[in-house]
Amino acid sequence: MNSPANITDPLVLFMPSGKRGRFPVGTPVLDAARQLGVYVESVCGGRATCGRCQIEVQEGNFAKHKITSSNDHITPKGAKEERYERVRGLPERRRLSCSAQILGDLVIDVPQDTVINAQTIRKDADTRVIARDAAIRMCYVEIEEPDMHKPLGDLDRLKIALMHDWGLKSLDFDFHLLPQVQGILRKGNWTATAAIYKDADSETARVVALWPGLKNEAYGLACDIGSTTIAMHLVSLLSGRVAASSGTSNPQIRFGEDLMSRVSYVMMNPDGREGMTVAVREAISGLVDKVCAEGNVQRNDILDSVFVGNPIMHHLFLGIDPTELGGAPFALAVSGAVHIKASDIGLKLNQGARLYMLPCIAGHVGADAAAVTLSEGPHRQDEMMLIVDVGTNAEIVLGNRQRVVAASSPTGPAFEGAEISGGQRAAPGAIERVRIDPDTLEPKYRVIGSELWSDEPGFLESVQATGVTGICGSGIIEVVAEMYLAGIISEDGVIDGGLSARSPRVTANGRTFSYVLKEGSAALTEDGPKITITQTDVRAIQLAKAALYAGTKLLMEKQNTEHVDRIHFAGAFGSFIDPKYAMVLGLIPDCDLDKVSAVGNAAGAGARMALLNRGYRREIEDTVSKIEKIETALEPKFQEHFVYAMALPNKVDPFPKLSAAVKLPPRKTVSEDGVAGDAAPRRRSREGHAARRGRE
Repeated sequence: MNSPANITDPLVLFMPSGKRGRFPVGTPVLDAARQLGVYVESVCGGRATCGRCQIEVQEGNFAKHKITSSNDHITPKGAKEERYERVRGLPERRRLSCSAQILGDLVIDVPQDTVINAQTIRKDADTRVIARDAAIRMCYVEIEEPDMHKPLGDLDRLKIALMHDWGLKSLDFDFHLLPQVQGILRKGNWTATAAIYKDADSETARVVALWPGLKNEAYGLACDIGSTTIAMHLVSLLSGRVAASSGTSNPQIRFGEDLMSRVSYVMMNPDGREGMTVAVREAISGLVDKVCAEGNVQRNDILDSVFVGNPIMHHLFLGIDPTELGGAPFALAVSGAVHIKASDIGLKLNQGARLYMLPCIAGHVGADAAAVTLSEGPHRQDEMMLIVDVGTNAEIVLGNRQRVVAASSPTGPAFEGAEISGGQRAAPGAIERVRIDPDTLEPKYRVIGSELWSDEPGFLESVQATGVTGICGSGIIEVVAEMYLAGIISEDGVIDGGLSARSPRVTANGRTFSYVLKEGSAALTEDGPKITITQTDVRAIQLAKAALYAGTKLLMEKQNTEHVDRIHFAGAFGSFIDPKYAMVLGLIPDCDLDKVSAVGNAAGAGARMALLNRGYRREIEDTVSKIEKIETALEPKFQEHFVYAMALPNKVDPFPKLSAAVKLPPRKTVSEDGVAGDAAPRRRSREGHAARRGRE
């Protein structure tokens, strides 16, 4: 953290947010943005490798703000930034905010294509009916009035009424209610409604809130804290109705895009844990405001809450240092369910409101995976079900009522647009669907915010407000799979440079080749930048999908099965994945396509189940205790599966069900320099060599 600023420190103004502050000379612009809460992506954690933290210095005298801003007020490009510009390219006037340091007063523009708070967030709850047996009950009673001949206190007579009318024999009271009891009973003319909290395994019930007269409203929160997005549902505890839903980007992204970069931030910054805890709690408090406004509900009427998240989000939300999760043996501070008062973490609901967090399965398989398991119920059925939550650290659950196993796989942020030359998060203007004509190699695509394909009349007008700004995760999966189906890349993922004679879409890029998905220039144009899929991009996707498939393959071996009956994609990203392209890519094993489905925010659904029925809390706690955790990093066969999974769809595993539904291209050999042919290539990929050695 920088030392406290004083009046002589440079003044920095960020636009379009208008946030400003003074910072000592030498402060990186990215650090200044973080301290002011200005959202700038930082996929690589400030290492000048991702290029997502680009900013522009506005030059001139800004009299309104009393700032004279100049490029001279920022350090020249250093070695890391120059290397990035040389390898990846930087649009004119752009700088990497992680490398550029403040020398004087500045007006900094954060370009729209680097702002993350416009991300498309899937927040709606599903429509399932959940049997209600909530931990909170509303109990209306009539209390006997005081009598000089019966010297019982008001609280004691309230207890007697609750025992008589509701069978509550063992009853405690939250201390904060004691000073209020007499006033409440008299205001209600000796009638009152008590909110009773009793968990499934507890012998003792507890009065956590009290109202005069009849109170027939009680609400709860179900919240999924993702590393990228946070989704919240406001639910009636009496009817089960979802009163409101909302979502937001996780503000911790400004500290690091993926989970490990956030752990690194905590390690390198003494106050890093506190900063990230405050950020996520403030975001959750803001979501509470949103859902209360949408549902016309008062915070004081919220009496219970259920939160889920991956282990690092779980720890940071609770204020626990996640450093131990950064390396083996990936020790959790707490793995079991957490029962606390919401006020213990500063969440302002009803003073007696409770907070429940589902148990974590393992060091990298968290309460969110437990919630998905509760929601989808592999442990309740005979079919072998595979559940995949695709993210920077994919969580995988495989099983049936006989046995459930789970693991995590380090896929990295490629599926979320990072490490991809034209990649970005899912936001208006991002390419989300791609098709390539196998004869002409011409592409067409669809972007978020428009229902038209790029070759349809009116497309340019439909994207005029946003332009075409990049390609998001679902589009990345589809373009690589389509390139394979069209014969542009081989099964080893090498772009066939020989096709450059046939189509201008295949172009030389140093020693390799690229595929031009969208024409344009390196700089921003009216409808956005030129978007190409490079050999490096294809490799990044291969590495990510191979890690996921290898983790799945390990679980299948542990289950002694060669096939799965059903596959569920969980999470916001999974909702947008086309099952066919996921299978063509080799992201998932072979399966009937009609048995592959996206289940949306299943973690949020599991949180709602635990909110509305305390029996589900007991069920998932018991289930998690029986789930077998597989640590992929310690499994000797992981690397072998990983190497085979680098191929599309896989070097050794057959995909008969996929082949019956989709015409896969014939095997084509292409060397790493993009030369195709029937003979052995001059240089084969390292993955191919390793796979052949494995078979021998």
